[in-house]
Amino acid sequence: MAEPEDEAQLVEQARKDPAAFERLYQRYVKRIYNYCYYRTGSGHDAEDLTARTFQRVVAHLPHYVARGVPFSAWLYRIAHNLVANWHRDQARRRLVSLEDHLPTAAPEHDPERVAEDAEEQRTLLAALRRLTPERQQLVILKFVERLPNAEIGAIMGRSESAVKSLYHRTLINLRDEIDAVERKP
Repeated sequence: MAEPEDEAQLVEQARKDPAAFERLYQRYVKRIYNYCYYRTGSGHDAEDLTARTFQRVVAHLPHYVARGVPFSAWLYRIAHNLVANWHRDQARRRLVSLEDHLPTAAPEHDPERVAEDAEEQRTLLAALRRLTPERQQLVILKFVERLPNAEIGAIMGRSESAVKSLYHRTLINLRDEIDAVERKP
């Protein structure tokens, strides 16, 4: 990640120069796409939401005001709002799909280990799907994007200490959900 001064300078340049906006876009497009993908579970919808996020950035960049948080927090907030609207527009609620992104690597010569890993993966995915959208968002930002708590707080509109508290409660909740999934026949 760039130094905040470099980011601020790039944002200022992007307001006037399409080449600078291209650099800003290239810096964040994969992160925003990943966020949208993990929230929707659909590559097509993630591409659409990512494009819409950057369309809004272009439209609102002249009015953007730095408020002491990273520029990426503003991008994630836009993406979050678009994803929330997307979920509201769906006929049935679709939760995070992580099947294609969880590791399944195991030695091919050990079928028992492959079966155990696959079962653990199914259990984890089922438990993740049972979390609230807010807690899914936290898991994505923390474990997929590997963002620090302060940046997660800026994205989620919470203080860093509130993120830590939510993180702790989410891990307890996830453990309980894993237990519940394992108890199901």
